[in-house]
Amino acid sequence: MPNPLSDVLNFLLDPAWMTGVFWLLILGSFAIAAYAWATIEGQRTPRHLADWILRFLIGSMWWQQTLWKLPPYYTDHPDQPTTTGLYYWMTTLGKSASVPLQGDFVNNIVLPHFYLFAPIVYVLEVLTAVSLLLGLFVRFWGAIGALQVLNLWLGLYNAYGEWPWTYFFLLVLQLIFTFHQYGRSLGLDAIIVERYARANGRGVVSNFVLRALT
Repeated sequence: MPNPLSDVLNFLLDPAWMTGVFWLLILGSFAIAAYAWATIEGQRTPRHLADWILRFLIGSMWWQQTLWKLPPYYTDHPDQPTTTGLYYWMTTLGKSASVPLQGDFVNNIVLPHFYLFAPIVYVLEVLTAVSLLLGLFVRFWGAIGALQVLNLWLGLYNAYGEWPWTYFFLLVLQLIFTFHQYGRSLGLDAIIVERYARANGRGVVSNFVLRALT
């Protein structure tokens, strides 16, 4: 019978190329965290460690959610491209959207041009995952992730078997990552900010852009 431990082991040991990429991201996240901990004194706190762990876990969730919408057919069942994967869920979203305008857009624009929009959805989710795992530009990608979840929350609000609060909770998490700058906890954002501070504001990157991204 499946349990959290067996599910995690199966996920980490699945013999697929995406598993190899995920392991590289895991090692990268740990290496970045170790470097920030060793070189930036202010990073050596329980709060920063906890923030990194939470960001890592949600980033892993985003990565996992890309695996059932893999190109070129954007599904994990390429023999059933229109009844599984991203196409199926976009169809469901078009039928169950809580905002009629959203449903009309999906049904009349997105689905007829599925292979134009599908790569955009996939890439945005992959980049959101990478951002959270590595702590890079988390404020910006946290906001992008929040918009993606907002689309799901409204679009699947009336879908059978879905619990709308699931997406709302994830939306809240993404906003927390955005406003509280979780990338500055043992992430690349922390390293970028520290190096910018050491450079004493030489004008390479404006403080406004730095704050907006990290």
